[in-house]
Amino acid sequence: MTRPAHPQIRVAAVQAAPVFLDLDATIDKTIGLMEQAAAQGVKLIAFPETWLPGYPWWIWLDSPAWGMQFVQRYHDNSLVIDSPEFDRLREAAKKHRIWLSTGFSEKAAGSLYIAQALIDDQGRTVQTRRKLKPTHVERTVFGEGDGADLAVCETPIGNIGSLCCWEHLQPLSKYALYAQNEQIHCAAWPSFSLYRGAAYALGPEVNNAASQIYAAEGQCFVLAPCAIVSQPMSDLLCTDPGKQQMLRVGGGYARIYGPDGSPLGSNLSEDQEGLVVADIDLGMISLAKAAADPSGHYSRPDVTRLLLNRTRREAVVFQRPEPERFEQLAPAGDEAAPARQPLAA
Repeated sequence: MTRPAHPQIRVAAVQAAPVFLDLDATIDKTIGLMEQAAAQGVKLIAFPETWLPGYPWWIWLDSPAWGMQFVQRYHDNSLVIDSPEFDRLREAAKKHRIWLSTGFSEKAAGSLYIAQALIDDQGRTVQTRRKLKPTHVERTVFGEGDGADLAVCETPIGNIGSLCCWEHLQPLSKYALYAQNEQIHCAAWPSFSLYRGAAYALGPEVNNAASQIYAAEGQCFVLAPCAIVSQPMSDLLCTDPGKQQMLRVGGGYARIYGPDGSPLGSNLSEDQEGLVVADIDLGMISLAKAAADPSGHYSRPDVTRLLLNRTRREAVVFQRPEPERFEQLAPAGDEAAPARQPLAA
C-alpha cells in the first residue's frame, strides 16, 4: 500500500516597509514581492499585520486628538474586500501561481478591522478573518472579529491558520486553532520598533518568543512576517525627539519556525527589506506530534475543555415578514359580508 506523500513546499515571510498610507502603492510593492518570491520557487508568501496600508503607529505616540489628523487618510486607504484593489491581489496570486497571506486594515461600511486574507494560487479567496480583540489603544481605531474568525483552512498545501500580533498571547484562541489540526500558521506582526528599551518592552524578544512557542506548542510551521518602520514613516509621525525615541526606524524581525520550534531560513538585519525563505516538509509534524499533541493524546478533555462559539456575529438581522393572507371578500352589496381580516397563520 502506497503511503500518501507529505507536501514539501518553499515558503516566505516578508520583512519590508509599506508605502505608508498609500494603498495603491503598497499593492504595487506587494505584487513586486510576490513576483520576487515566485521567481525563487516560493509557493506561500506571508505579509505583516495591517501591511495594507501600514500600521497606525500614531495611536501609541500621542493623544487621540493628535491622531485625528491621520484618521480620514487611513480610512480612505484601507482595503475593502472584493474591491478592485482586492482583485489586484487575487490576479497577482493567479499570475505568479503563489499562495498569498496578507494583513490589511479592512474597511467595512464605516468601521475598520485588523484583517487577514488567504488567497490561493488560482486567485481564489480562501479565507478572510478579523482580529478578535484589538490590543490596547488599537481599540481606538479597529472593531472586533468573532468566533468564525478562528478557523483553519484545509488546502492542497496543508491546513493553514492565521492570527495577528498579540492574538499569539491569547491561550484559548491558540488552542482553538491547534484543535483544527493546523499545519502552517501565518503569524502577522507589525514592526518591533515601539518603546524599545522601555520598562514594558514590546520588542522582538517577547514577540518572536510568542511565534516560536506557538510553533512548538501547536507542532506546526510558523511564518512570522514583520514590517519595518521606514524613514519616511518616521518623518511623518515622529514630529519631535520624544516621538523619535518611542518609535524607531527599523524593527524588522521576520522569522520562520519549524514544528519543534527550531528557526528556519536566513534572517535579515532589522532595517533590511526582503524575504525570509525556507523549505518545509509537513512530514516533520508527525515527529513533533508524537511527543505532545495538545488537543489529542496530550490533552485531558475530562478536566479542561474549550467552548468555541463559531457563530458569525451580525449587528442587524434582516427578517422579511410573511405576506398577509386574506379571506375571500363577499360579492359587492352583500351587507352580511364580514370585514376584511387576515387569516391566522
